[in-house]
Amino acid sequence: MFKVFMSEDVLAPVNEVLMSGYIGQGPKVDEFEGLLATHVGNSQLITLNSATSALHLAAFLAKRPNPASGWPGIQDGDQVLTSALTCTATNWPMLANGLDIKWVDADPETCNIDLDDLEAKITEKTKLITIVHWGGYPVDLDRLAAILDRAQERIGFRPWVIEDCAHAYGTRYKGALLGNHGNINCFSLQAIKHFTTVDGGFMTLPNEDLYHRGKLLRWYGIDRDAPKEDFRCEADISEWGFKFHMNDVCATIGIHNYPHIDGLVQKFKNNTAWYDEVLGDVPGVTNMRRDSWADSAAWIHTIKVERREDFMRHMEACNIMVSRVHERNDKHSCVSEYRAPLPQLDKLVDEMICIPNGWWLSDEDRAYVADCIKKGW
Repeated sequence: MFKVFMSEDVLAPVNEVLMSGYIGQGPKVDEFEGLLATHVGNSQLITLNSATSALHLAAFLAKRPNPASGWPGIQDGDQVLTSALTCTATNWPMLANGLDIKWVDADPETCNIDLDDLEAKITEKTKLITIVHWGGYPVDLDRLAAILDRAQERIGFRPWVIEDCAHAYGTRYKGALLGNHGNINCFSLQAIKHFTTVDGGFMTLPNEDLYHRGKLLRWYGIDRDAPKEDFRCEADISEWGFKFHMNDVCATIGIHNYPHIDGLVQKFKNNTAWYDEVLGDVPGVTNMRRDSWADSAAWIHTIKVERREDFMRHMEACNIMVSRVHERNDKHSCVSEYRAPLPQLDKLVDEMICIPNGWWLSDEDRAYVADCIKKGW
């Protein structure tokens, strides 16, 4: 299902950084941020030590917005509307920031959040919405914006939106890469993603105020660029923060993996397009929906199958790994108080499964996967 990509030219540069005596956040982080900002097209970008930290910081930023922003300040006990079909890394940072979860049902044709159910569940308590671009397939952001326009007229404010882009580096929505649509976007650079720094992440911000605060709060609230009489003693910290920054070792790996990223993502996309074509008429298999405006990075390839447990046993017998990838979050006992009916998700999780589609697959590999599926189970 997953394989780590590492550029072959990375060993000497990493060794040089390791032996340099400067391995924390330094010039390599700055260089890497510049590359990412250029690639994504948003200069208001900060690197972090994980996408989970990015999500935590995003929710924390929402607690004290600039009054001129028009966004509501978030208090403990306010509500976040969110998907249960995701990694727990999406939702646990919301709990850590004192938010109450209200689950939104899933779109059975994409595995993304169901926008009809989302609109129906927005109330005066809804201060924040998280959306997950499942497998890299983008949520319809224009439709989401229209929902928020109507909500603002109805409840008097516009909830924050955090886009969980952990699966979606390289995804385009209507031609523009994610990270440029007016929300807070959180990306993963974890080991098995399209683009890895061993571990790490980054976030893009929609305005200069949030960018400046995020840059400070990822490192305790300290302004690393401010002049100091004593380099270990900082000036006044006006807002306390966290230790969420990236380091120069991870950044160096990212710099050397960066030239490969477009080609890697394209391989995922090509494999997904091929599977869509050859599995379209296979009995017992249903492909996910593909919209003309969606250009998915295709980190995972999800299909729906009849008798899913039998399918999994059949594929294991063929020596092919398959997986749902993430357990639905609302099953966990630590969030039992938030359980609610999610009928579409109930049906979806009994049918959905992901098959290998990564950069490492040869044409022969993917043909073998498809042939095993076509044989039936």
